[in-house]
Amino acid sequence: MGQLDHYFDRGRRDHRRHGIEQKWRTKFLHRCGNIVRVTALAWRRLNLTQASDNPPKSIDRGALLAAIGAYFIWGFMPLFFKQLGGVPAVEIIAHRVIWAVPLLIIIMAFRRQLAEFWAAITSLATLRWMLLSAVLISINWLVYVWAVNNELILAASLGYYLNPLLNILVGTVFLNERLNRTQWIAVAIAVSAVAILAVGAIGTLWISLTLAASFCGYGVVRKFAPVGAIPGLAIETILLMPAAFGAAFWFAQVSNVRGWGSDSATMLLLAAGGAITAIPLLLFATAARRMSYSVMGFIQYIGPTMQFILAIFLYQEALSGARLISFVLIWVALSIFSWDAVRRMRGQRIPA
Repeated sequence: MGQLDHYFDRGRRDHRRHGIEQKWRTKFLHRCGNIVRVTALAWRRLNLTQASDNPPKSIDRGALLAAIGAYFIWGFMPLFFKQLGGVPAVEIIAHRVIWAVPLLIIIMAFRRQLAEFWAAITSLATLRWMLLSAVLISINWLVYVWAVNNELILAASLGYYLNPLLNILVGTVFLNERLNRTQWIAVAIAVSAVAILAVGAIGTLWISLTLAASFCGYGVVRKFAPVGAIPGLAIETILLMPAAFGAAFWFAQVSNVRGWGSDSATMLLLAAGGAITAIPLLLFATAARRMSYSVMGFIQYIGPTMQFILAIFLYQEALSGARLISFVLIWVALSIFSWDAVRRMRGQRIPA
């Protein structure tokens, strides 16, 4: 009987020790869990503090510099084409096309876009779009170069000022986009500016309207063409190559005006037309991929503004009363349009 009591006492001691060990194990795990939760909470707060100290950038600086560089090159293009003042505009465009093709192929190889280029150029549907865009951009280039070399840079800059407003109008008429009241006011002011030009400067109005319409149409076509910026331009220039070679050969062999073969400086400038064509578009394509299109819309005014400044202060083109009123009205319309764009961006909480 005493031995039985001994076993019972031993069992109670073991049970009591097991309960104490279980209690301490529970407390230990509970405390470990608290430590883990506190550590996680502290780490989360640290991360939030670091995020608030270093907020994410809404604008890629590299993309912003690329966009500004592209539009500055386009804005200073009159300086380049003025060096070719004695060369016919058709020959300048011909060499611009010829020398752009190999450079664009090199760029596509570097950017690994040759597969996209080959897929687009072997598609009949894509080629139709590219042929239309090639015609439109060649008209734009030809009129622009002719205007620069004939002391009509002001008319050219006005055309590029009109372009974004014409884009709005075309989107409303043909793409079923809706304008709000503010945008209609901006368009009405722009139409008034064109009407004043029609009365006071009818001789150069066709330049502004042709540049605005051709570039607007080019943008619409490229919007629907299933190909990127660089491969698309390569296809366009290749489609223009036969006409470009024919024009370059004719001017070199038959024409007596200054051009290819006249002197080494002119030949180098004509060959540099390929780089002048490809480099700003490469910068533009890089920027457009990495930054807001709304911001790009504001930066695009750098080009015509630089052309306007060059025309007035460097080349001293006459700014008639009709042109001055038209420019002022266009600037007012663009200011209204830009203000409305900023207001809508803030309303939609889109980072600028």
